[in-house]
Amino acid sequence: MLVSLTNINKFYNGKQILNNVSLTVDENDKIGLVGNNGCGKSTLLKILTGSVEPDRFSEKDGIISFAAKTTVGYLEQMGGLDSNSSVIDEMRKVFEPMQKAIDRLREIEREIERGDNSSADEYQRLSSWVEANDGYNTDVKIRTVLNGMGFSVEQLDRTVSGFSGGEKTRLCIAKLLLEEPNLLILDEPTNHLDFKTIMWLEDYLRSYRGAVLIVSHDRYFLDRLCTSVCEIERGVLTRYKGNYSAFVRQREENDVRRRREYEQQQKQIAKMEDYVARNLVRASTTKMAQSRRKQLEKIERIEKPFHDEKRAKISFTYAVEPPLDVLKVRNADISVGEGANRKTLVDSVSFEVRRGEKVGIIGDNGIGKSTLLKIIQGFLPHEGSVRWNTNVKISYFDQEGANLNRELTVMEELHSRYPSLSDLEVRSLLAQVRFVGENVFKETGVISGGERAKLCFAIMMQEHGNVLILDEPTNHLDLNSKEAIETALEEYTGTIIFVSHDRYLLSRIADRLIELTDGSYREHNYGFEKYLEVLRTEQAEEKRSAEAEKLAAAAETAKEKQAKTYRNKQQRSADAARKNEMRRLEKEIDELQEKIDMLSEEIAQEEVYTDYELMNAKCREIDELKMKIDENFEKLIELDE
Repeated sequence: MLVSLTNINKFYNGKQILNNVSLTVDENDKIGLVGNNGCGKSTLLKILTGSVEPDRFSEKDGIISFAAKTTVGYLEQMGGLDSNSSVIDEMRKVFEPMQKAIDRLREIEREIERGDNSSADEYQRLSSWVEANDGYNTDVKIRTVLNGMGFSVEQLDRTVSGFSGGEKTRLCIAKLLLEEPNLLILDEPTNHLDFKTIMWLEDYLRSYRGAVLIVSHDRYFLDRLCTSVCEIERGVLTRYKGNYSAFVRQREENDVRRRREYEQQQKQIAKMEDYVARNLVRASTTKMAQSRRKQLEKIERIEKPFHDEKRAKISFTYAVEPPLDVLKVRNADISVGEGANRKTLVDSVSFEVRRGEKVGIIGDNGIGKSTLLKIIQGFLPHEGSVRWNTNVKISYFDQEGANLNRELTVMEELHSRYPSLSDLEVRSLLAQVRFVGENVFKETGVISGGERAKLCFAIMMQEHGNVLILDEPTNHLDLNSKEAIETALEEYTGTIIFVSHDRYLLSRIADRLIELTDGSYREHNYGFEKYLEVLRTEQAEEKRSAEAEKLAAAAETAKEKQAKTYRNKQQRSADAARKNEMRRLEKEIDELQEKIDMLSEEIAQEEVYTDYELMNAKCREIDELKMKIDENFEKLIELDE
């Protein structure tokens, strides 16, 4: 056990945010913390890290117990960085105690050379500590983590202040990973990360030697990483074993069971109340009625299930079927800005969309995805041609809600578009997307991003478009709303063209992909899962190629050294032994990497990631294999030198 929370309560403005929350985090736990916006997730993290105190009403409330060995690392957005430091210097601060120990070892070595052996015991102690903590490879660790988080070698000497907010967040994550606390707490770590970086972070955290507690709306991330999921709902925390998909299934099963138990109890209570009402005043049955009334008072009432009450009911329909060929784009450029400031992101894009296809557009931030959606709708000027077929009716979701009149209320916005609808019909439509209460009288300019998205979905439901164009439709939505929109898109039989970073949505909806890259594009005529397989294969090839180049360079360096050095018989013999050992190490590295690849595939299988003990065993095995590879690389470098 690393930390235990018992009976945690928290009130804000008289409203209870956390209600008797208890949670135990053990070593190697990978826990996802989920719930609607404002449910108390961040509050719980702040209580856990000590920045907020729980409310206590008795000695048994608000107990937070840490094991003596527990070290906590908490990701704070753009916090904890020295803006004036370079990237490499900022990362090296993590290893300052290690560097001091190494400096002291060098100092003692000089003392020993002068004949002073008084610090021999200290030397032995420090040397053992440095070696046990892999202290001579700190720069290798730093470069490995920074490279995984998307920072190139050229950026290591840049000053922190010169990076964007998103880049600083990635630096914070990198520094936190290097600190290696045995309880790592991350709040929305995948924000500002591209697919490749997220995939690297997933793999890194899956083999992380410590517990991880994550707040995230990235369900794909939770699916691949978590061994359990904790949901906070109406202040109550419920823990489910397994990843996010397992959590969804179990929650559905629990809802069905609780609803059945609630309905059965309500029937029982109704019968007992009816009996009491009919028999309490009769002399012959008064005692029995009083007995039933006492039983009623003692019944522990089952709370009415509330999951179903929160579910949005979104559906998109259309009446007119378009032709088979819906859209043809030929040699269109993707450009932004005007006049002298105009910048071309991609010179030429060509693709076709057929009826019923669901096409996902992916790529890094700022690569031109949203611009492409606007170009194909004729909102922006472009070269080339964009041709829509006849009988096409487009319904467009803009993630910023720019097509809304921000001075109108939510009700007025819908009335202005559909004046024939009565107030009751408008309220009913809004209720379907869970837009209820006084919120319908707010101006669209002040509602939240999630509320704005729900209003746009309500409008789209009335448009009956046979082509949906969606720009980041799940941004700002809570988990329940994301599931509702995904179900609606999955059941929709028309054509969908959408931009998204939501891998769960892409995996569930897209049947083909268009990937925008730096200055170009690629078409993938398969779904997102296959795309990830291809991407991982390409990354593995790049890694093997880089390692081969490194080994080739080392071999060339060795060859040059050999040409300059006279070798006697003993030297040649030693050199042959060294080469044999290098070949053996290279072969062993390849074999170890193959084992890691096999284990990584096994971990992604449901029967493994839902089995806590088996998952941990395979993660430990991967970690041991990686350590062995690192040791072999170090030996190779030493042999080469």
